[in-house]
Amino acid sequence: MRNAEQTIGNLIDKQKFSFIGSVDEDGYPNMKAMLAPRKREGLKTFFFTTNTSSMRVSQYRKEPKACIYFYDGRFFRGVMLKGTMEVLEDKASKEMIWREGDTMYYSKGVTDPDYCVLKFTADSGRSYGNFRSEDFTIE
Repeated sequence: MRNAEQTIGNLIDKQKFSFIGSVDEDGYPNMKAMLAPRKREGLKTFFFTTNTSSMRVSQYRKEPKACIYFYDGRFFRGVMLKGTMEVLEDKASKEMIWREGDTMYYSKGVTDPDYCVLKFTADSGRSYGNFRSEDFTIE
């Protein structure tokens, strides 16, 4: 998995966008395009910024099951990670991934009540590349 982890990590790090999946109140999957995660720790943990008032935050609070997907269109490769999503609103988490210019999205700054952090923790994944798919677990 070490080489695969490096290969998948490289794919993730080169993407400007990602997709996050949630489950709605009727049990249906919902997908949304997002900017790339602000921070990642291996293939296990990813941090995204979003609006506290968003539909996705409401869904994750009710049902934390989630997935994230990264796609490299140039080589038709991708990776899906399955796990859980937490909504973090504590000061330390918000400051950890805050960037200059974020006031464009959160006008009141890092303390904006409509700014929160999504923390995704992966359990498993599935990658596709070179005409084959591979399932893997994440420790």
